[in-house]
Amino acid sequence: MAGGVSDSDSASAVAADLAPAELRRLVDRLARAAGFDLVAVADAADFAADRDETLRRIDAGRMDGLPWFTKARVERGTRPQELLPGARSIITVGLNYYAPDGDDDGDNNNDDAAPAVAARGIVARYARGRDYHRVMKRRLRRLTLDLTAALGRDFAARWHVDDGPMLDRAAAARAGLGWFGKNGNILTPQLGSWVLIGQLLTDLPLPPDAPLGKTCGQCARCIPACPTDAIVAPYVVDNRRCISYQTIENRGVIPRELRAAIGSWVFGCDICQEVCPVNRKTRATGDANFGRRDLAHPDLVELLTMSEAQFRERFAGTPVMRAKWVGMRRNACIALGNGGVPAAVPHLAQALADPEPLVRLHAAWALGRIGGSDAADALRRALADELDDAVREEIGLALDEVAD
Repeated sequence: MAGGVSDSDSASAVAADLAPAELRRLVDRLARAAGFDLVAVADAADFAADRDETLRRIDAGRMDGLPWFTKARVERGTRPQELLPGARSIITVGLNYYAPDGDDDGDNNNDDAAPAVAARGIVARYARGRDYHRVMKRRLRRLTLDLTAALGRDFAARWHVDDGPMLDRAAAARAGLGWFGKNGNILTPQLGSWVLIGQLLTDLPLPPDAPLGKTCGQCARCIPACPTDAIVAPYVVDNRRCISYQTIENRGVIPRELRAAIGSWVFGCDICQEVCPVNRKTRATGDANFGRRDLAHPDLVELLTMSEAQFRERFAGTPVMRAKWVGMRRNACIALGNGGVPAAVPHLAQALADPEPLVRLHAAWALGRIGGSDAADALRRALADELDDAVREEIGLALDEVAD
């Protein structure tokens, strides 16, 4: 989605009384007043190289599972003049969302990779609070209105977050907000990769910043750290193998070969960020929209057994809603199976009678992982009544695993 305002007056007339450097300082000041931590400016030329690379990745199947990420979307999103005729500048903003856990003092030491309680899951840090799309768009709108007021008249503008067609990381890299990490994230010198990115496309004649010219050098810690081998090459992520995709966007069965590697993640994944040296000394956000500790490590049995109404009440207004009620219960099954907690067996056994085949299938897998006579008995009883062929197959595989 995107929003914006426009006027028939030219941007040049709007800014006629301000030198380019003054106009830029005004943008910086108002962006920070609107609540953004970082601001940089890029020109509005086509993103030709980024377009070609993205189209190649679509052809290679790297974006499979995201039906909305089409070639037509990429073509449009890499041509700023199509998004806003007369565009001259892209104001790129960054918002810090990092909030430490528990006794974490701000040093990033991969403390989220293995929660202390095996019966609890992990939610990616960006999702521990309000939906960032709403937060970012509200602030981009405020920045636009404040600029309008400061300049004394309207100007053409259109704002985007990552659910819009613009390639947000490409815009951030061109503006010098950060550089591409080998995990595909934008790394900023000030805040590492714990940054949400937005763009305000305008016809204002702003002087652009230069790209940083930085790289990850020889560092490649994120590549072997990814448990599902989703980073198939430096700077190349295979969406189909990414834990974030599997736990959020995938509405179907999580491939068997990936389930054990998902560990306790129930929404998204931060592993490639947690191991990144750039993130060692990040700064905690002071933004109350992020860092809700009640969302960080949810009780897995509670996730599995909650009603749809309870799910909506618990996660309303947060990014977790994207996974849907059924998806989160599926994810809870995977995490419970990986946790290997025998106390979860009765709850997983009950899930074998769930109305949703997707939940029954993953509950069967989890019981096979945990094992034991109670799990085996529950699987045999379920097999006698199960009519769905895919679930029956999964129960059979789980029984084989229990027998081993």
